[in-house]
Amino acid sequence: MPQYRNNLPQLGRGLFLADGGLETTLVFHEGLELPDFAAFDLFKTPASEDALRKYFRTYAGIAGRFGAGLILESATWRASADWGARLGYSREALADVNRRSIRLLEEIRREAESSGTPLVISGCVGPREDGYAPGNMSRQDAEAYHREQIEIFAETEADMVCGITINYAEEAIGIARAAEHAGMPVVISFPVETNGRLPTGETLRSAIERVDAATSAYVLYFMINCAHPTHFEHVLAEDEPWTERIRGLRANASRKSHAELNESAELDTGDPAELASRYAELKLRLPNLTVMGGCCGTDHRHVEQIAGACAPLFRRVAAA
Repeated sequence: MPQYRNNLPQLGRGLFLADGGLETTLVFHEGLELPDFAAFDLFKTPASEDALRKYFRTYAGIAGRFGAGLILESATWRASADWGARLGYSREALADVNRRSIRLLEEIRREAESSGTPLVISGCVGPREDGYAPGNMSRQDAEAYHREQIEIFAETEADMVCGITINYAEEAIGIARAAEHAGMPVVISFPVETNGRLPTGETLRSAIERVDAATSAYVLYFMINCAHPTHFEHVLAEDEPWTERIRGLRANASRKSHAELNESAELDTGDPAELASRYAELKLRLPNLTVMGGCCGTDHRHVEQIAGACAPLFRRVAAA
């Protein structure tokens, strides 16, 4: 039985970490080839699968040192039907790699979990189109498209699913409905542009409120990812109900726009200490913020700095 599916610990008051930019770490730091940024393709060989194992063990170690929980996000951001077909995977082979991605995280959990470091396994669901450019599916089409991958996760030990870099509300609604149909807890993470709005131009507030209205607030919580805090901190007005729905943050290291990042041949790792200080400031403004990791350009150094800056804030809350 899934360990936390019916009682997700990150819904409490403690600090939970997440990993950094999986794909950018593997490509730029480990020198691995990821066609279409598809990390699941690494399951093709034992050696490349070991690179994933090493990656997740690093973050489990950081969580253990800080006494924090950890969200283990599967390497399946591209492991849906269209991307799998593009990379030559049959339907059966794609289903198998989704299952294997969860089994690898089960292994990490068996190795590293303790009473002070709960490890939650999340099945990662990525957008049907590119992460930086919104598609045009209806919510019904999005539900149909994502249902197969989510139902595979529901048959595994995954505790939840997370739609990451979902850049328009209709696709988010479809993912939420598919998750509800499969009986899976679901989280939605929206990317924003430098103006704090989704790539469609919709405000973050509007997107969250529309998803909640269309799904009877089935989404457990929302996250922001793939943007530097300076891109969105100005839109997070305090004491507004919609901001209370934001519980997770996976920011970029770079202040560059998505267009600039797409055109860049070098990785911009930003300033890990400065990024961590902005997380701490956001935690003070958003009391429900408990899940903290990174996105493009971040790695274990950024997450370690974030943990160091934010762990004292959580300890202070626990002592109050």
